[in-house]
Amino acid sequence: MYISNYRRRNEAIFLFFFAFLILCIARLLFIHFFRSNYLTSLAKKQHNLFVELEPLRGTIYDSNLKPQVLNLPASSLYVSPNETKDVDKEKIIRQLPRVLSLSQKYLRDRLYKKRSFVWLARKVTPEQVEAIKKINLKGLGFIKESRRSYPNTCLASQVIGFAGLDNTGLEGIELYYDKYLKGEPGWALFLRDAQQRKLDLWEKMVLPKDGYNLVLTIDEVIQYIAERELDKAYKMYHAKGASIVVMDPKSGAILAMANRPTYDLNERSSLSKASMRNRAVCDLFEPGSVFKIVTASAVLEEKKVKEEDKFFCENGAYKYFTHILHDHTSHGWLTFKEVIEQSSNIGTSKAAQILGSDLLYKYVKQFGFGSKLGIDFPGEVSGIVNPVRLWSKISIVTIPMGQEVAVTALQLASAISVIANGGQLMKPYIIQEVRDKYGQSIQKFSSQLIRQVISPDTSSRVKKILAGVVEEGTGKLAKIPGFSSAGKTGTAQKLEPNGTYSHNKFVASFIGFVPVEDPVIAVVVTVDEPHPYYFGGVVAAPVFKNVAGDALKYLRAKQPEKFISGFGDSSQNNTR
Repeated sequence: MYISNYRRRNEAIFLFFFAFLILCIARLLFIHFFRSNYLTSLAKKQHNLFVELEPLRGTIYDSNLKPQVLNLPASSLYVSPNETKDVDKEKIIRQLPRVLSLSQKYLRDRLYKKRSFVWLARKVTPEQVEAIKKINLKGLGFIKESRRSYPNTCLASQVIGFAGLDNTGLEGIELYYDKYLKGEPGWALFLRDAQQRKLDLWEKMVLPKDGYNLVLTIDEVIQYIAERELDKAYKMYHAKGASIVVMDPKSGAILAMANRPTYDLNERSSLSKASMRNRAVCDLFEPGSVFKIVTASAVLEEKKVKEEDKFFCENGAYKYFTHILHDHTSHGWLTFKEVIEQSSNIGTSKAAQILGSDLLYKYVKQFGFGSKLGIDFPGEVSGIVNPVRLWSKISIVTIPMGQEVAVTALQLASAISVIANGGQLMKPYIIQEVRDKYGQSIQKFSSQLIRQVISPDTSSRVKKILAGVVEEGTGKLAKIPGFSSAGKTGTAQKLEPNGTYSHNKFVASFIGFVPVEDPVIAVVVTVDEPHPYYFGGVVAAPVFKNVAGDALKYLRAKQPEKFISGFGDSSQNNTR
């Protein structure tokens, strides 16, 4: 009896363990065939860390290949919330704010997300990195990235623009050419040890593709000269704003473009919209007397008026319908050449009446006003030029002297270049080449002709008239010793909110080119609401003189072959 019971117990135990073995084998087979992929991925999540690898953003160079934007190494702080214990999270929340300017609420929100990867701080300073490492908080890690640095601080700030923390362009060239500069990100699966620390080993990796480099048409030296002189006038005349454009009149390449107020590209914490705005491209204003170059070109091109034709300037007051035109100085009889030299509103309006509304409108549009010029830069506006059917009875006498139209400084630069280069409207551009990191050219940009506006003969005749403006007329303060210069002054009344013209708010401007015989540069200067002086010939013409003079000396030293003997007249001296 005892032996029989013993055998039954042994058989039961054997059957139990045999059944358990069969169950384990079945479980292992189930896991192997049906759960292996899931468990493998779970293990990889615990021991691998997926990280996106940031590409190196492209460098921006000036025309002489001097870097205007650099990439500096930086470290970014991250955490893996799913793999970090709550006790370690609380330590991070308590101690990290001592090193970084982060609130405990921000840290708590980030640390308790159900994610395997969360950024805590991007591109922290080396000092902060060392301080965090000394605290030795579990769960934190660093990834090497890069941050944008602008070595020239304020130079060409509204042109270059800036990129954000994720190296995406936000303003200026950084924004407009972001697709070239940004590159393509890569990724890597980094191995981690048992304590979830990232090792410098990876299981898989796809390298990022670095962004392309840009070469600007901007010349750093000319840009510096332009900003220096513009800043002097801006401060001296307590202006609301100011802009300058320096252009190669033959190609349309922008050699310098600056605005005031400006800002430091490396310090954007208190950045205002006014300082960010590239006024030369996006700000509209009535041009005033600088617009008379259109009327002068049109009447000569259409053979309606000759330089010697005389106009009676009504001794300073001319009634047209219910409107009375005034000259800043009383004039009697003037030749058309003298009308432009002395900037007579009355003489210009009488010449425009001979031309007629339709032809005047045609040439205004031909010079590029009322349309975008297509510059490779964000924010360009087309300006305002109403069609003839919307003109008032007095438009034929006000538009020729720069009222009832709105333009940009860039449009004025292109228009004065038409006079300088033989009558051609060139498309302005600011990028000359896209290169890869090895210096190989990816894409080149060159001059593009938009249209022929006036004949070379008319261009030559207007050149001589504008040279007279500097020699004998309102632009005497624009004379440059050693070079012959040509240009036109402008003093435009601004509109008040009620639609009337202000008597104490003006835009002072000067447009011109040098040397007259074979122009190398065209310059436009505009100063918004200068005081106490507000005449373009007093406020803006000296800026032109200083910028053009120093830029020509620089270019003559850099490219002596372009400067043949006989350019200019070194005996010229300023008299006012």
